[in-house]
Amino acid sequence: MLSMMFETAAMAKYKSFIPVAALFFVLLGTVSCRSKGQTGNFYIGVGIGDITGPAAEVNMMGYANPSQNSAGIHLKLYSRAYIIADINDNRQRVVFISADNCMGSQIVKLEVIKRLKKLYGDLYTEKNLCLSGTHTHSAPGGFQQFVMFDITSLGFVYQNFDAIVQGVVKSVQRAHDNLKPGNIMINEGELLHSNINRSPSAYDNNPPKEKKKYKYNVDKNMLLLKLLDTNGNDIGMINWFAVHCTSMNNTNKLISSDNKGYASYLFEQKMNPGFRPGQGSFVAAFAQSNEGDVSPNTRGPHCQDSGKPCDRDTSTCHGKNELCVASGPGKNMVESTQIIGKQQFDKAMHLYQNASTPLTGSVRFIHQYVNMSDYTVNIGQEKVKTCKPSMGYSFAAGTTDGPGTFNFEQGSTEGSLFWDAVRDLIHDPSKELIDCQKPKPILLPTGEIKTPYAWHPDVVDTQIFKIGNLAIIAVPGEFSTMSGRRTRDAVKQTLIANGWPEDTHVVIAGLSNVYTHYITTFEEYEVQRYEGASTIYGPHTLQAYIQQFKILAEALAMGKSVTPGPAPPFLLDKQISLLPPVIFDRAPFGKEFGDVVTDVRNKYKANTTVVVSFISANPRNSKNPENNFLSVEYKSKDGQWTQVYNDADWCTRFEWIRTHELLGESQVNIYWDIPTGVQAGLYHIQHNGYSKHFTGSITNFSGTSSTFEVTN
Repeated sequence: MLSMMFETAAMAKYKSFIPVAALFFVLLGTVSCRSKGQTGNFYIGVGIGDITGPAAEVNMMGYANPSQNSAGIHLKLYSRAYIIADINDNRQRVVFISADNCMGSQIVKLEVIKRLKKLYGDLYTEKNLCLSGTHTHSAPGGFQQFVMFDITSLGFVYQNFDAIVQGVVKSVQRAHDNLKPGNIMINEGELLHSNINRSPSAYDNNPPKEKKKYKYNVDKNMLLLKLLDTNGNDIGMINWFAVHCTSMNNTNKLISSDNKGYASYLFEQKMNPGFRPGQGSFVAAFAQSNEGDVSPNTRGPHCQDSGKPCDRDTSTCHGKNELCVASGPGKNMVESTQIIGKQQFDKAMHLYQNASTPLTGSVRFIHQYVNMSDYTVNIGQEKVKTCKPSMGYSFAAGTTDGPGTFNFEQGSTEGSLFWDAVRDLIHDPSKELIDCQKPKPILLPTGEIKTPYAWHPDVVDTQIFKIGNLAIIAVPGEFSTMSGRRTRDAVKQTLIANGWPEDTHVVIAGLSNVYTHYITTFEEYEVQRYEGASTIYGPHTLQAYIQQFKILAEALAMGKSVTPGPAPPFLLDKQISLLPPVIFDRAPFGKEFGDVVTDVRNKYKANTTVVVSFISANPRNSKNPENNFLSVEYKSKDGQWTQVYNDADWCTRFEWIRTHELLGESQVNIYWDIPTGVQAGLYHIQHNGYSKHFTGSITNFSGTSSTFEVTN
């Protein structure tokens, strides 16, 4: 049974960083007062950190597909941090972090705060730091502290957790070091042909009068911030646009930041000429918003066997959900990722270049933990409550972006004797929980399972940032389109009613701080599509959040404080990992690590692909996310080799293949799609790797292809 997977002993506590108290005072002193002659509305700092996790054998987070384990890299993953401080009191500051992860993580945030405290004291806390995920489904999992999220990753993956925490901390450190006076311009506009609603039958269950207020059944608006120093020099950019990062489907095994990551890559390469990805000073985040029911697969769902549209209500073909799959605008998932990413980039660049309206006002923040499993909601004269977490039947059906298996269907409001019996072997839900969650038929009563530790969170973060006349609502999950609209409207009305200006801007920062699956409207919940079945706290979840965010908004506007709320658990010392370690690596007889298996040709033209293979070792042996497994190098006229591309570039792919399990043998294939306009001349490709001896020692190695010529 599932619960038996986690009965091994938990691993030891994670080692903490060494305090650097002196550095704290030096860095704090650099921003303690305004410099003479400089003007600006805010202090601004940006930073980036590599959070790319294990590139082999770790299940990817998002699709919950047990066979989708990492086996290489297409795009590396980054944490992008933005510190905005009040120009008159720089201790009033907020830290917004957009990370190329499936979602925010409570245990990651708590560990990040713990490490930042050692560096900066109480300057950065859970109250003024927001960790938001872009929701890529092609990043390694195992970084959550609750059982439900770590089942397919075989429990907690310490190596991935450490890579994420280190990269996030590094991005904040760099932003802190770069803090300077500056200005923020805001702009927004409509982006079409980049997203569709993947649960239109649920959306249509919302009140007709409400739906008539909107032109589309998904949000098409992109809101963007342009960050400048006092001399008008570009510092960074953040935008929020609602679309799932599921352009790469559940067959992909190469680590990828998906469409939003590609958009960030394009923007940063444009603004940081001459710098490799992740190394330039300009940082561009394509952050997530209320994307709960929003897909990038704009061609919509069709039956894979006939090409006909799927059943609209159940997303099935001949009663099978596995055959109903949505596709993007490209001829394959890579091209679809490129198209949706490029469209976001183009819109963001247009908004950036034309941004001229400044944000003005103070910087403030408000945060409160709440027990969302037991939250009293006022609906008129009636009081109702949220529920302990549960997953419904339609959760197992998956979505048209990534269908589930067996005989589950979206829109299920009744259970089955067979699956109820299977469920009861794990845990039989109480009558109270069944009644509370109606009309959801409970497949997994996760809120009542505590073995070996909690399966879902009870205590969640609720948080709002104020940056001038902009409010950022950090929501702990995936709000549907209409859920996001209702929340934004409620918060904006509350702020204006309590003294904010009429030109107040409000944006949803999705998947922030802690993950709680989906949040649909009450009407969408009744339909029990995938999103409704994954609204874990029951039918009144959205109204509970709206009520809570209105409380925070009023307090924020009035300058009042709120109680901290119940403390969340920190379960690092309880985490269990069943992922087998790397035992050893071995090169085939007569070969060495780094030897070329299949070499390059002598000559290539632009728009063709170079392929080279090497004897290699398990990429999990590399413990530093900033290490590169490949390097495309150009030979200059003086005979020096210079790196021009690496595994963070869109035009390269690093693929790891296990060739012999028992003997520990493997190889890598490296692909370079030669871009249009590349400089003609001589090139070679280098592979860098790390092998593990059976004694446990790690040795780095490298191999290089033959030199080849590129012509235009």
